[in-house]
Amino acid sequence: MTHTTTDRPAGDTGRTGGAIVPVLAFAGIVVAVMQTLLVPVIKDLPQLLSTSPSNATWVLTSTLLSGAVATPIMGRLGDLYGKRRLLITSLSVMVVGALISALTSDLLTMIAGRTLQGFAMGAIPLGIGLMRDMLPREKLPSAMALMSSSIGVGGGLALPLAALIAQHSDWHSLFYGAAGLGAFAIALTLLVVPESRMRAEGTFDVLGAVGLSVGLVLFLLPITKGSDWGWASGTTLGLFAASAVVLLLWGVLELRIKAPLVDLRTTARPAVLFTNLASIMVGVSFYVVSLVLPQLLQLPTSTGYGLGQSMVMAGLIVAPLGLTMMFTAPVYARLSAKYGPKVTLILGLLIIAIGYGAGLGLMSAAWQSLVIAVVLGAGIGLAYSSLPALIVGAVPASETGAANGLNTLMRSIGTSVSSAVIGMVLANTANHVGGVAIPTMHGFRISFLIATGAVAVGLLLALFLPGRRPAQPQLRASSEEDANLARANEVLGAGFRGRVLDTDGGPVARAKVTLIDQRGRQAGATLSAEDGSYAVAVPAQGAYVLAARAVGHGPLASSVTHGGGAVDMDLSLPGESVSA
Repeated sequence: MTHTTTDRPAGDTGRTGGAIVPVLAFAGIVVAVMQTLLVPVIKDLPQLLSTSPSNATWVLTSTLLSGAVATPIMGRLGDLYGKRRLLITSLSVMVVGALISALTSDLLTMIAGRTLQGFAMGAIPLGIGLMRDMLPREKLPSAMALMSSSIGVGGGLALPLAALIAQHSDWHSLFYGAAGLGAFAIALTLLVVPESRMRAEGTFDVLGAVGLSVGLVLFLLPITKGSDWGWASGTTLGLFAASAVVLLLWGVLELRIKAPLVDLRTTARPAVLFTNLASIMVGVSFYVVSLVLPQLLQLPTSTGYGLGQSMVMAGLIVAPLGLTMMFTAPVYARLSAKYGPKVTLILGLLIIAIGYGAGLGLMSAAWQSLVIAVVLGAGIGLAYSSLPALIVGAVPASETGAANGLNTLMRSIGTSVSSAVIGMVLANTANHVGGVAIPTMHGFRISFLIATGAVAVGLLLALFLPGRRPAQPQLRASSEEDANLARANEVLGAGFRGRVLDTDGGPVARAKVTLIDQRGRQAGATLSAEDGSYAVAVPAQGAYVLAARAVGHGPLASSVTHGGGAVDMDLSLPGESVSA
């Protein structure tokens, strides 16, 4: 039998519970700040690093690639060895990378530093996994929504601040600021967030991690560089073909080993598959507005369509995109509680479609850009908030980190595709004046049409998602029925039995004990008797999650393995439930 341990007393969760959600959300905001740092100085990077524009793009591409590779790997490592431990690790690697970048103007050293910063992307799925493991069910939807939307919140806040710093100070100060924020997030996590008790079964799939990393790099590299190399060039087509071969072989390997990096059978489930595919479309729609609006706002009015705003003012006008995403988190929680995350995802996609549709005719004034940013922020916030809830509801608790890591990867692929395609569209429709390429209104409108098309595909995919699951029938309430159920389970002989206890070792009566199989389905349930005793049968040998919950106590979830017969296992519930 295998069960979980924690690095702290369980009662710590109760004492610090009110701060867990904002601290984890702050970690997500730090990740977004890291991603947005260089947006204000993108056009100046070739001069700042004394290199060609093509080489300078690697400063951005390296972070994208490392983040895409690290996200599912860090999620799986978190499931196996502790999500808090890996969250701190990912933030620490980011801090080291930021300091390296702050101390150099050399291209290769800068790329190395930015590559290390990309590891911070793992903080999003790890934070969502920690929330699932520790928060009461009724507080989980709004917490996950806030964590998921933190990437937009951080981007919205960082853009004007980064522009202000870049405009009035040495651009290396951006990296010092990111390192400071990362160190602060690490300190808060160490002080406030306890380690999760949940652990997945098995070992880390090293060969699977290598295969996925190679396949993703081969796939994302031509997407991000295709416009430079030529989409029909031998290099681009060769890398796409190599990626297909590597990922196919990787998939065959993952299906054959006992403890894969990514459980493809779970991933192929409709709820997971269509959520991940829809995530790609949401990623595309999010990045289009981030690429188009700042350029439109900063173009000089002499072009006839540019809005002539400064770097800082353009950042302030676009900032409500991220802020609106933050404010939609509590709205999402109420809508999801009533209608389910599938409905909120569809509603979010419809609002995004309205925003882009209206944007086609609202490009002639700065206030119109502000309206577009607010509408799109509301839609993207609802859509982003729905994605982790759909994933969490479809996978076993022990696979939360890896599954959300894969979902975050899908969004990254969406933003990568968006960056490549929109970059190509704007470049091919640009006017060249004095050797400088100036984007045109025609290019901006085509970009918005592409985003609208991506949203339409996302809506179609969302319609295939399973609807809200029917509520589980209520457990029988009388003590006599509880005792009868416990005796019936004991008669079966094969299962888990023991006592549900409080932190002082006293019995906990009427605790709900639930057995969850590897596919996230309930395999059995019972209520503890007056003396705390329980017994729950298992349908077959294998790995399960045994969860317990009672009024006045925090939840408990343990990974367990049943090898036959009756397995004795006492369950010790932590103190008061988390309150946010």
